[in-house]
Amino acid sequence: MGGNGGSGTTATSTDKRPNELLNSWFVRSGWSKGELARQVNRRARQLGANHISTDTSRVRRWLDGENPREPIPRILSELFSERFGCVVSVEDLGLRAARQSPSATGVDLPWTGPQTVALLSEFSRSDLMLARRGFLGTSLILSAGPSLVEPMQRWLVPSPTAPHPGAEPAADSRRPGRLSGPELELLESTTMMFRQWDAQCGGGLRRKAVVGQLHEVTDLLQEPQPESTTRKLFQVAAELAELAGWMSYDVGLQPTAQKYFVLALHAAKEAGDKPLGSYILSSMSRQMIHLGRPDDALELIHLAQYGSRDCASPRTQSMLYAMEARAYANMGQPGKCKRAVRMAEDTFTEADEWDDPDPDWIRFFSEAELHGENSHSFRDLAYVAGRSPAYASLAEPLMQRAVDLFAKDTEHQRSYALNLIGMATVHLLRGEPEQSTVLASEAMGIAKKVRSERVNTRIRKTVDSAVRDHGDLAVVVDLTEQLAVDLPETAEAV
Repeated sequence: MGGNGGSGTTATSTDKRPNELLNSWFVRSGWSKGELARQVNRRARQLGANHISTDTSRVRRWLDGENPREPIPRILSELFSERFGCVVSVEDLGLRAARQSPSATGVDLPWTGPQTVALLSEFSRSDLMLARRGFLGTSLILSAGPSLVEPMQRWLVPSPTAPHPGAEPAADSRRPGRLSGPELELLESTTMMFRQWDAQCGGGLRRKAVVGQLHEVTDLLQEPQPESTTRKLFQVAAELAELAGWMSYDVGLQPTAQKYFVLALHAAKEAGDKPLGSYILSSMSRQMIHLGRPDDALELIHLAQYGSRDCASPRTQSMLYAMEARAYANMGQPGKCKRAVRMAEDTFTEADEWDDPDPDWIRFFSEAELHGENSHSFRDLAYVAGRSPAYASLAEPLMQRAVDLFAKDTEHQRSYALNLIGMATVHLLRGEPEQSTVLASEAMGIAKKVRSERVNTRIRKTVDSAVRDHGDLAVVVDLTEQLAVDLPETAEAV
């Protein structure tokens, strides 16, 4: 570091060459050197790295090939990822010569019960104590590509038959554990209540409460319990960790969300619950689509489908097909997308004939959700195909059906808002700005009551598209004014 301890930069050799990768991302970002320096300093303060003091000359030296110390590479990765809406890794910025070992990425974790409990406990505790825009320690970064997918494939490997961390010895197996049956049921019903709150209010309102409940469950997992109770606790932990990840994703904390999803998958494996594991992988897949990584999304979905092929209910299988269609759509593969849409629709017709009741985590996947997912697949195809009116026409009736059904559903308000926005984008694709502004305005009314940065971001992007294509229309001008009043700034993560 420099003499004041504030540069966060390593000494480098005199024959360094310009960092062409970083220069490329920097030029495309449209930022000035001063703006990037200010953003780095602001993010560093949020991280608690108050020793970081970056200026324009320091940014120039990075562009010229100087290699900054952590946490600056990670901060730059996060800033550029947010700017471009896709994963921009430290390596993509040319700031690390060698790929990190998988263990350093935070997703290649040991698949054992005791370590899963320890990691869940440590991470949830850190989240509760340190959460500020997702800065949970110095090693938390987004993983993508093989460094993400390959560790997840170990979900399919049978676990060694070792006792669970809190399991009692066989000789004491008849002795009642600390948790009674009613107490376990209360934990399960509390998880269901959190899930309902998320659907109604978005991820921002109760995220910390879910993390706190997860931390308490990890405490229970470290106490002596019968084997059956331990497995049930792992199931509850998996559901809570997935929900914490989903809420983090919803409010824009992407590295935090990914870590929770990974830990949830580990817990589901310990619980022996393959359908739940496939659901967690589908959440990871959805995040990858959101981050512009449809290839990764498709691999995760195929992993989910294979792992639960002999045990997932028709409703769960239908959801997985719908997510497969989303991935194919974003990859620009219309034939495979349409096939997956048909499979989702055909499989869903069998849901009501399934003998066993569906678990609570998949009950969200209703007829409305099915139509919404499939319509978004066709909408995404339209964008990938250069705003194709043909695919927009395929999306419209499905999206309208989803909107009509969600309008009658008081529980899934975030889904209603997302599908209103989806319908608004379809109308823009069809050159119908007046209809689009009506729907976007209605979505804004719901967004004010739903703490979801995902909803807010999609509204802003839709309004930006309307301004770009039809900025001279009075209804579009009115919409931009409403946006400034109703959603003046991004939602804060809690």
